[in-house]
Amino acid sequence: MTLPSIDRRIQSLFPVALASFLILGTAQLVLDAMKSNHSQIQQLFYSVGREEHRRLPVVLSKEDRMDEGCNVFEGQWVWDNKSYPLYTEESCPYLVKQVTCQRNGRPDSLYKNWRWQPRACNLPRFNPKKLLEILRGKRLMFVGDSIQRGQFESLVCLVQSVIPDGKKSLERIPPMKIFKAKEYDASIEYYWAPFITESISDHATNHTVLKRLVKLDSIAKHGEEWKKADILVFESYVWWMYKPTINATYGSNANVKEYNVTTAYRMALETWANWIDSNINPQTQKVLFMSMSPTHLWSWEWKPGSDENCFNETKPIQGPYWGTGSNLEIMKIVGDVLRDLKIDVKFLNITQLSEFRKDAHTSVFTERKGKLLTKEQRSDPKTYADCIHWCLPGVPDTWNEILYAYLLQDYRKFSPPQ
Repeated sequence: MTLPSIDRRIQSLFPVALASFLILGTAQLVLDAMKSNHSQIQQLFYSVGREEHRRLPVVLSKEDRMDEGCNVFEGQWVWDNKSYPLYTEESCPYLVKQVTCQRNGRPDSLYKNWRWQPRACNLPRFNPKKLLEILRGKRLMFVGDSIQRGQFESLVCLVQSVIPDGKKSLERIPPMKIFKAKEYDASIEYYWAPFITESISDHATNHTVLKRLVKLDSIAKHGEEWKKADILVFESYVWWMYKPTINATYGSNANVKEYNVTTAYRMALETWANWIDSNINPQTQKVLFMSMSPTHLWSWEWKPGSDENCFNETKPIQGPYWGTGSNLEIMKIVGDVLRDLKIDVKFLNITQLSEFRKDAHTSVFTERKGKLLTKEQRSDPKTYADCIHWCLPGVPDTWNEILYAYLLQDYRKFSPPQ
């Protein structure tokens, strides 16, 4: 596939916009730190060497069964204000201010009521108790940047309502956040690693946005924690896209070179792939990789002749659309690397379905450097609107519905007939 030509305006504006809103992720991490038996294949859903907790069978209904050949990533957003949202800002105490758009003053709530409908099948209705049973005795870990942190918070909100008070907790142990469901001996976790490989931006609360240096062949430090997880969900994109080149090392840490971003991304992902092949046991662990989360920084891409961004957008884009903020060369690199892996890694291609959702970003209803935007800042959306991160409830809930569907599918595949 040929990359679309990128307008010079985008080349000059993309770094400024990304730097501005990546700072939001940094500030949020600072605030977080201040707060305080079957066959071997079936072992995918059983932990090894842990205290056994009473496991209840997960009864799969007809609606839980998804056709093997169905592409859940092709479809459309349909209005559904009866079933959605799946939770509310008020019902989930674990949401951070960065994503609680309505509480922060957003006047409309329509962005919460859209349901993703695959073209040829239906997604299973999300059932928090079934997911917690699948995760019993396990650690599910999201790895990536602040976009991945949003997906982590979404999944916590999706399950926490069925867990009694006193039986759940959220710990902040930088670079991690850990939600525990005690009765299930299960945890949903987040690990900050914006480049996947090691970098000078790995400190959870003290990392630079404007100046970055990636160690393209170093991953062991991160990997020590990843090894302990049963299900790993990786994502890495937006931190790479600050500008077309990036400073990085390969081999000697003293040998710093400037690399083309796509070249460096491929080298880093190959380091990750080698680690996966060398350290993951496919009989007891599962690995998934999320595609890039799109941005909506320039309204002229969906509304020709305009010169705005995602601010004041209230409906999804209808019809074919692909924004220039989503790099097709990066998509190809991910596909190439996953294809060459010895271990099966499931690719969750959420980019296209998220491309349509220009209406669902935090925009000016968010915080910057730990403080909600002022009235003056909100009156200047061209400067302050965050068109990278997503409101919650919102689009990341759909990503987790798809993740849930695949975990159900694997449970069905590796469990005895019911």
